[in-house]
Amino acid sequence: MNLGRAIVLCRKQRNLKQETLAKRAGLSVSYLSLLERNERKDPSLSTVQNLASALQVPTGILFFLAADEAELGGLSSELKEKLSFAALTMLNEPIEPTLL
Repeated sequence: MNLGRAIVLCRKQRNLKQETLAKRAGLSVSYLSLLERNERKDPSLSTVQNLASALQVPTGILFFLAADEAELGGLSSELKEKLSFAALTMLNEPIEPTLL
C-alpha cells in the first residue's frame, strides 16, 4: 500500500498545496510531507479519514488509489476498471467552494 502516492495524486488533482491540505485535515505540514513520501506508514484511521474529507474523496477510494496491484488481486478486472473510473471522475469534479 502506498498511501503517500494516493494523497499526492488527489492533492495535485485538486490543485491544493501541502499547506492548504494540512490545514484542512488538521495536520502539520511536516507530518503531511512525511506521509506523502511514505516515511510515515502508520497514520491512524481518523487521520486518513480527515485527509479524505479534506480532499473530498471517500476514504475507501483513497485506500483503493493507495493499493498496489498485488493487493487488488481478489478483484475482477471489470471491478478494478469501474473503481478506477469512479475515482478519476470524482477527482475531476470541482472542489466545494466552502472548503477553499
